[in-house]
Amino acid sequence: MDIVALLSDPATYAALVTLVVLEVVLGIDNLVFIAILSNKLPAEQQSKARRIGLSLALLMRIGLLTLLGWLVTLQAPLFDLGLSGAPGAHGEPSFETAFSGRDLILIAGGLFLLWKATKEIHHNIDPEPESGELLDQDKGIGEIAFNSAIAQIIALDLVFSIDSILTAVGMTDEVPIMIAAVTITVGLMLVAADPLAKFIEKNPTLVMLALAFLVMIGLVLIADGLGFHVPKGYVYAAMGFSVGVEGLNMIKRNRRRKLAHAAGGHGK
Repeated sequence: MDIVALLSDPATYAALVTLVVLEVVLGIDNLVFIAILSNKLPAEQQSKARRIGLSLALLMRIGLLTLLGWLVTLQAPLFDLGLSGAPGAHGEPSFETAFSGRDLILIAGGLFLLWKATKEIHHNIDPEPESGELLDQDKGIGEIAFNSAIAQIIALDLVFSIDSILTAVGMTDEVPIMIAAVTITVGLMLVAADPLAKFIEKNPTLVMLALAFLVMIGLVLIADGLGFHVPKGYVYAAMGFSVGVEGLNMIKRNRRRKLAHAAGGHGK
């Protein structure tokens, strides 16, 4: 289908809107990871890291879309462990023993996310620097941290990009629509990245909640790679419920703070 015919087809816009919504939902966890990681950098580098990370994510996804034929082959089994597994409810094995390239990437990405989130939780609980860590910002630790942050963002972007694109392939065969949806989604993420990061930074309890989300997402990626398909709706429903509860806690803390301030003012 040529571009003119594609633009004149109403189904094109329906598919575009659907893909944008899907990409935004799938990109939330990626955005949270970028926000937490970039907040650990010096203040003058945080916004730059987010822009570079998301721009590289856009280039990576467009590049993967041009290699769509190869990307689809990642779903073909590479090897089979030959294990039968425990029988399920209908007598079939309860887990897959054949692994594809996509499975291996999801498992590796899930393990990395699990390790990173657990490490960040540890640092939040016990913020004392480990022995041998550089503490002098003038000795180049800022530059090293920035390069490390970009490398970690790229690694996670690769995992999320492959997962989201393979999901999108089942909704449309038109690469231009997928490229347009990816571009719009990353544009929205660029707009939302700084406000989200600042909001998380101003509300420290949200950092722990966001890290817990990353642990859960890492486990879901590993489970998906092992053949246990967890419906994403359950994951995002749990995240939404947790955010709602934390929102109520934030309202409660703000009201108590205002009452304490008002009581202090009257006491003068």
